[in-house]
Amino acid sequence: MKSSFLKAREAQLYYEVQGSGPLLLLIPGGPTDAGVFAELSRHLADRYTVVAYDPRGNSRSTLDSPPEEQRVDLHADDAARLIDELGDGPAYVFGTSGGAQIGLDLAARHPQRVRVLVAHEPPCIMLLDDPAKVLSNNRQLYEIYRRQGPGGAMQSFMAMNGMAAPPQSGFGTQPAPAMPPAATATFARIHKNLDHFFRHGLGPLSMYRPDIQALRASSPHIIVAVGRESAGHTAHRTGVALAAQLRIQPLVFPGDHGGYGPHAAEFAEALHAALRGN
Repeated sequence: MKSSFLKAREAQLYYEVQGSGPLLLLIPGGPTDAGVFAELSRHLADRYTVVAYDPRGNSRSTLDSPPEEQRVDLHADDAARLIDELGDGPAYVFGTSGGAQIGLDLAARHPQRVRVLVAHEPPCIMLLDDPAKVLSNNRQLYEIYRRQGPGGAMQSFMAMNGMAAPPQSGFGTQPAPAMPPAATATFARIHKNLDHFFRHGLGPLSMYRPDIQALRASSPHIIVAVGRESAGHTAHRTGVALAAQLRIQPLVFPGDHGGYGPHAAEFAEALHAALRGN
């Protein structure tokens, strides 16, 4: 695995590359970074040139100016910049959670850069028939953040989204020394990103509404994926709502909202089948 930095608009983007074959861009969500895809990337590197990166403001992707409310279109422009720099044509793209929203905006606004997009449980709350309750929950999360700090808010966030916190992940505590060094480092970075996420990300990203007409008309093939174990939870419901808007059936992937981690091998096969079947 090789790592480097790419200059973007008022930011430096950290990215990692491994493998060979067609370009596959992995976009993480929320406060996470490229490290959450370590196992998934390893299982795909025999078939793709896998690029994972830290979204601007997270971990090693530093901002050149004070942080502001996060914008999906600016994140999508970063993804387009990476594809231009590292690819020789349209790329396969996988985005999860907020990263799936970035992928949707990328496909809508930069369709020539996307061969196939797999959008895994994008939390497009505004597509729900009644988004008020979920928006209220997100406001409550911000209040929990203000009262209890980022660790407590992240624990509540994961519970609301049907995610089991990885053992000794550091969400609410310090990362445990018994974890593998790479995982310890990843969760330590994510823990430091939580302030940025709850201050500048959760609210504005909750209001993102994908351009359905542009996605229906764009050249990339759009696949919506939902977790086998996350049925009934918000991100699963928003994924189903998006698929209905796009007039497609969602694909069921292994695990819950974070299934790409604990089920990396099975998840990689599901992703490969989805990408190469279109």
